Amino acid sequence: MQKPPFKKDEPFIGSEDGVLLKQIQDTHAPDGSDFTVRPLLHIVDDILNPVMSQDVGIIEDYNKQTGVHAMIECYLSIYPWEAKLLLSLAALALNHGEIWLLAEVYSSNQLAASLAILKQVPEIMENSFYHKRQHDALTNLVKSIIDMTWCIIQFKELPSDYITKDEPPFSTAVAAIPFAVYWSIRSILLSATEITRLTSTGDEYYMPSAQEAELSLVANKISRGHDYFKQELSKCLDRIDEKFRREVETMLCGQIDNMDLLKRLIYRKDDILPLFDGRIKRTVTLDVLKSKDVLLLISDLHISQDELSILEQIYYETEYSKGSPAMVWMLIVDPSVRWTESMQRRHQNLQVEMPWYSVYRPSLIDPVVIRFVKERWHFRNKHIVVVLDSKGRELNPNARHMMYIWGTVAFPFTRKREEELWKGEQWTLELLVDGIDPKLINWMREGKHMFLYGGLDIDWIRKFTATANKVARDANISLEMVYVGKSLDSGRKKVEEIMQIINMEKLSSCWPDMTMIWFFWARVESMLLSKIQLEKRDDEDPVLQELKKIRDYDKNDVGWAILAKGSTLMESSDSWEPKADAAFKFFVDKSPVSSSSQPPADSE
Repeated sequence: MQKPPFKKDEPFIGSEDGVLLKQIQDTHAPDGSDFTVRPLLHIVDDILNPVMSQDVGIIEDYNKQTGVHAMIECYLSIYPWEAKLLLSLAALALNHGEIWLLAEVYSSNQLAASLAILKQVPEIMENSFYHKRQHDALTNLVKSIIDMTWCIIQFKELPSDYITKDEPPFSTAVAAIPFAVYWSIRSILLSATEITRLTSTGDEYYMPSAQEAELSLVANKISRGHDYFKQELSKCLDRIDEKFRREVETMLCGQIDNMDLLKRLIYRKDDILPLFDGRIKRTVTLDVLKSKDVLLLISDLHISQDELSILEQIYYETEYSKGSPAMVWMLIVDPSVRWTESMQRRHQNLQVEMPWYSVYRPSLIDPVVIRFVKERWHFRNKHIVVVLDSKGRELNPNARHMMYIWGTVAFPFTRKREEELWKGEQWTLELLVDGIDPKLINWMREGKHMFLYGGLDIDWIRKFTATANKVARDANISLEMVYVGKSLDSGRKKVEEIMQIINMEKLSSCWPDMTMIWFFWARVESMLLSKIQLEKRDDEDPVLQELKKIRDYDKNDVGWAILAKGSTLMESSDSWEPKADAAFKFFVDKSPVSSSSQPPADSE
């Protein structure tokens, strides 16, 4: 079906539409009732999108006895404009959803089969594919209406503190909403009529030229309306974000106390208790954070138990120290994503587990805050920890890596403290595995030779551990080996399988807890990020060079190993051969060597 041509810059409301717009506005007589539209629109979207994309349904033809004006005036006049549109879509969804549900189950359920016969579902299913062109046109029209509806309700949700509602672009967009609602309802009624005719006449269906022209007209109107509202919404959001950014960035430089900033970031009103206290398991006011250093733990629902266990350990270590910061979990959820029961359960479970504060409901966090967090603090998928002092000053945009590397020693988690700690560090085994395994600390003190090794090649692991043990026995040296696996983002199950084999065959030691392996690799990544954020150069920083080697080892599944004597890391390699006796003896007999040294070639 060809759409009549129209200019791209043609306005959504033309000069000739003034009379029609006045007639539309005259039908509007709201009774002042509040109408929450977003949950209902999610339901309508869930119903209409799969139904319209998979098959043609049926709807009662309520267009026969009434026109668009009469329908709006008689049935919808008391509702806000966005509610008028949504209720019309809901009527379409109600009828479509009923037929589609019957179509799904009528072949296996006797009651559904009887209802399906009354609704003519078998005939609808048989004839639906004959009229794909008309069906696709109606489908695209309904989808465009839904998309435009999402734009319209977002205008109603914009924060009044950051947008001037009596000035463009907000005022002009809101003034166009009645016009958009009129054309949307007109499109819905037309769609309903054509779907009824299509499903009731079957193979004999055809669309008269007048109806085809009308469908093209409303489709173009809706398409232009959607483009218009999307463009104006983008302008409004840009203005809001800019004003919010300037306001909050000023506060991040310091205020009398931190309350104004926290109200902007968490919840501004005083009508509810916005925080959940994980210790006493009840809601509290924001005042519990007044004049305290605050750690904002920002994450989505996918924060892992491994991550939480490490954060809990650090939290408990700092909780009772003087001047300890308060931690607050801010759950970031995409406002366009429907909040489901499974998401609610996940949120509640996490909230109850956490011993610190959390924002009671994620919906309390304004969308403008979510955009700010993503832009300024670069929040994507992995959690971040933003450090604010008692006056609201930003001390660190993300202290997660400092916490992972040094734990509570890094307090108060400032950039200055980070630089101080790195000045005292060298490339040692203690830095690489600090605090993960007490056994390793004891072996370091005893000056033992140790191999940390990883990879997912079990044949290589068998050959490597056998060779290393033989060399140690022949040299009468006490050797310990620990398998550290692979980063668990993609290889957790395989690592668990290899650990079972290593333990069963007694090839070496393994860390008993997968969290320890996860934490080893999380610390490697954190040290890399810390060095990069401090703008360290590879050629000037041997620690950074060695960290990159380990990261590169982890990029593939081949085996690799790091040799240490005491706390001194002597060499790392991903090319240890089964007959590497000479190479191992070279490292055993030598004093600690630099990382640039290489073992000699194997001798036969």
